[in-house]
Amino acid sequence: MTNAAPYHADIAGISDGICHWLLTVDGVRIRVGHWPVADAKGTVLIFPGRTEYIEKYGRTAKDLAKRGFASVAIDWRGQGIADRLLENRAVGHVETFEDYQLDVKAMLAHVKTLGLPEPYHLLGHSMGGCIGLRALHDGLPVQSAVFTAPMWGIKMSAALRPIAWGLSSVSKPLGFSEIFAPGQQAETYVLRAEAGDNTLTSDISSFELLQNQLKTHPDLALGGPSLHWLNESLREMRTLSQRPSPDIPCLTFLGTDEAIVDPARIYQRMENWRRGELVVLENGRHEVLMEKPEIRDRVLDGAERLFLAQTPEMV
Repeated sequence: MTNAAPYHADIAGISDGICHWLLTVDGVRIRVGHWPVADAKGTVLIFPGRTEYIEKYGRTAKDLAKRGFASVAIDWRGQGIADRLLENRAVGHVETFEDYQLDVKAMLAHVKTLGLPEPYHLLGHSMGGCIGLRALHDGLPVQSAVFTAPMWGIKMSAALRPIAWGLSSVSKPLGFSEIFAPGQQAETYVLRAEAGDNTLTSDISSFELLQNQLKTHPDLALGGPSLHWLNESLREMRTLSQRPSPDIPCLTFLGTDEAIVDPARIYQRMENWRRGELVVLENGRHEVLMEKPEIRDRVLDGAERLFLAQTPEMV
C-alpha cells in the first residue's frame, strides 16, 4: 500500500517534503517522507531515533539539499504518526527489535519505486544507529554510513544495569512488559524538560523548535519506552556488540556531553571499524544535528565529504 500521507510543512522548515503511507509485510502502517533534489548527487536514508518523526529532520534535509543530496526519513512503527502498537499510544513499544528491519525493507522498496538517485548513504541517529547497524549487517545497499550518538549501548550506572536486565526480562513471562520502564512517563521528554537544562542540545533555539513542533502537532509526541522495548533493545545491542564492524566507510559523531547513549560502546566499536572514524564534538549533547551552528555544520560538512568520496565522478 502506498498512499499520500500528511506532511507538516509548518513545523518542518522546508516546504517540499512529500509523505506516503506504506504497509509493511506484517501489516503495520508506517509513514515515509522524502525531499527530492534536482540532479542530486545521491540519496541519504535518514534513520531517526526513538520518539522522533519525519518533520524533525526537515532542517537536516534542507542542509543536505544545499549540499546536493536528496533525503528520505521514516516514522518507525510505534512512533510519529505510524501505527502505535499498544492501546496506550504514549508508550514506546515494539514486539521485537528485528521488526524495525521490516520498516527498513518497506522504506528501501519505496525509495527504489520513487527512483531516488543512487548512490544511497545512511544517516542514523541514536536508536536509528542501532537499527542502521543491523541493516548494514543485513546488506543495506548504501555506500557509506554516518552515525550521530548511535544507540549501541544505553547509558546507565553499573548498579542499575542488572536491574534493568532482570526486571525487563521477567516482565515478559509475568505479563507486565507493556508498562513504562521505571522512571519513564507518558509526557514526552521534550515537553517536560527545561530548555536551559535538557540533555538533548545546548542550543536553546533548537530545543524550543522541538517543543514548538510537538505543541503544534501533539499527535507526533511519544512518551517513555515499555519494559518490553527496553528488554528488546538490550538484547539487540548485546547481539550487535558481538558482531564485527561492516566493511563500509563510516563516520561517527559523539558529543562530549552525551547523557543518553553509552559512549564506551561507541568508542569500542569505532576503535575496531577498519574504515571508520570517530569525531568527538566538544560541548555537544545528544542531538548533534540540533546543536549550535558550529557543531551542526561540522557534522554536515563531515557527512558531505564522506558521501562525496563514495560518489562516482560525473562524466
